[in-house]
Amino acid sequence: MRDPLGVANNPASILSTPYPWDITVFSTQIKNSTNAVRFTNYSYLSHPDTIGFEWTRGNLKRFAALNYNIHLLNVRLSLSRTQAISFGANIRGYLSARTGSVNYTDSLQNMNQFFLINPDATYKANMVTSSWLELYGTYSRTILDDAYGELNAGVTLRVMRGISGAYLQLTGGSVTQSIRQDTPVFNLASATAHYGYSSNYDFWHDDQGTGTNIKNFIDHTQAGAAFDFGVEYLVKSQAIHNYDDQDDYFDYDWKIGVSLLDVGANRYTYGTQSRFLANPKITTTDADLNNKFDSPGSFTNFNDSLGTIAGTFNRLMGTFTVFNPARLVINIDRPLQNNFSINGDLTLNLGGSNYGKRLFTKEMTLLALTPRWETKRWGAYMPLTVTTDGKVWLGAAAKAGPLLIGVHNLGTVFSKAKSSNGGFYLALVIRPGKKKDGFRQKEDKMYSCPKY
Repeated sequence: MRDPLGVANNPASILSTPYPWDITVFSTQIKNSTNAVRFTNYSYLSHPDTIGFEWTRGNLKRFAALNYNIHLLNVRLSLSRTQAISFGANIRGYLSARTGSVNYTDSLQNMNQFFLINPDATYKANMVTSSWLELYGTYSRTILDDAYGELNAGVTLRVMRGISGAYLQLTGGSVTQSIRQDTPVFNLASATAHYGYSSNYDFWHDDQGTGTNIKNFIDHTQAGAAFDFGVEYLVKSQAIHNYDDQDDYFDYDWKIGVSLLDVGANRYTYGTQSRFLANPKITTTDADLNNKFDSPGSFTNFNDSLGTIAGTFNRLMGTFTVFNPARLVINIDRPLQNNFSINGDLTLNLGGSNYGKRLFTKEMTLLALTPRWETKRWGAYMPLTVTTDGKVWLGAAAKAGPLLIGVHNLGTVFSKAKSSNGGFYLALVIRPGKKKDGFRQKEDKMYSCPKY
């Protein structure tokens, strides 16, 4: 289970397994987190025909994050005890959205009521999403091996195709208030906004066949590249072994890993409806906003209406770049007794704010602590996760032979109001059932809860 999935967490990890090969036939993982909306009648065990939801009330900064990773076919091969390779294809995607502090209640009927409960607000928001297809290759080798420890290093190179990208930036939004016939009226005062999307969406037409649409969609994408680099140090046991003891080459007392992941970016050509706007017309009232944007019907109609209230309204041309979720990951693994172990994982995002010229995707996990019990065929895991937005999840996973299944947040299984925060993962991994020359069959003790 570990190495085909662990390579995404540290390319050096493909050496820390006793098996000569393993193949991830298929795996998928999704994580989602938000404080903006709550589903009221849905869980992984309950699927009603109609899903109820409610928007979060109150004055707060709202956020939403989503990422997914689909391993289409990943292979790991040990060339020897000191060298290994891995390769495969993945589909990956990230989305994040944030707003400034805004007051909201679900009883609002129009923009006038919204501005009334936000009289002094400065409106700001950003959203970035990027999805891509990648082919990757990994090489890892042992750099140092002595009686005290073993140092492994690995590198992954990725070639990518950006299949979907979009972003929104709104800053400096404000309104002014006046009284007309004893009724408060709000006029636009200022705002600056950029929004863009990848041009391949412009080539999807309802009057074309699905095959033609998919071909055009893929043909109008651009290439990207990224790399990972990682090292792992295994502290060996200093216990004295007898001559006929089982091979302990892959055993360790501690394993410490450090990796730099997803350093790279995807590039997208602007779609025809991408725009920059500034200097809104101060004669525009809240009633005008209600009338113009009540039912735009299409993106083109939305832009036509927006153009009537903006002093500066220009089409965005050329390309935009979205950086992959570059991050530094520190991982420590400690085997205990009777097939128990514990693992700690710290993830530090390296991307900046999405209000500037550069656009970043980010990993939502900050800290994970995973106790586990594991044998060759069976395993049980209970990860405790802290997200970058302060959410705390207690998850669970189980391994039965080649199948691994788990959830990031147990609340998504048993509660009908928790599914907006959590996610799940599923993997089918095969490996040889018999010992091969130069390798042993005993299960190693490295971290096995899947990381993406």
